[in-house]
Amino acid sequence: MSTGHVELARAQQERWESAYARQPRLHGTEPSAAARWAVDVFGAAGIDDVLELGAGHGRDAFFLARQGFSVHATDFSEAALDQLRQEAQREGFDDRVTAALHDVRDPLPPADATVDAVFANLLLNMAFSPSELRSLVAETRRVLAPGGRFVYAVWSTDDPCSQHWQQLDGGLSMHDGFVGRFFDDALVTELGENWRLDDATPYQEGQRRMLRVTMTKQE
Repeated sequence: MSTGHVELARAQQERWESAYARQPRLHGTEPSAAARWAVDVFGAAGIDDVLELGAGHGRDAFFLARQGFSVHATDFSEAALDQLRQEAQREGFDDRVTAALHDVRDPLPPADATVDAVFANLLLNMAFSPSELRSLVAETRRVLAPGGRFVYAVWSTDDPCSQHWQQLDGGLSMHDGFVGRFFDDALVTELGENWRLDDATPYQEGQRRMLRVTMTKQE
């Protein structure tokens, strides 16, 4: 990883940590549309346990738990995970929602082929270099068991706001100090190599135009 990418990653982690500390429940309490979709996908596949990457303060983790799933939530913000753990205690979900501090630029903690489902809402949009993004998807595939599902949702290049963000190197953009990436169909297809691409559907959530993607690790 270049020095520039290291500095960018560190700066973004500090910015998100500060944002969660300043505003508890930063993303609200209602689950994302992607989490609602994931419940159907995972349920139809007979999956009980979910690894959530970039869980934040846990709005989707708790929704999944209420639908009967056990969720292991990870994020690189200690402030967000503190809020998640406190909420899990208040809601009585200590045995169903667990949390661990982890930066997905590092290898994922699970052993090979030990996870049945991975969920990530907006994580892949974050400030990853192209190589970091490909590595993250490859790591997700590594930890999934054959037949395991990966559901993720991302900002779409069809979102008008993408035209107003400052363009950076490597396909990244910046707005108000936050750095991210907008996805098009070509990038979804590229990241879906070596997977079975089950679904790639555009949708709108609030004012944002999004892409919802479901992939399966083939047997």
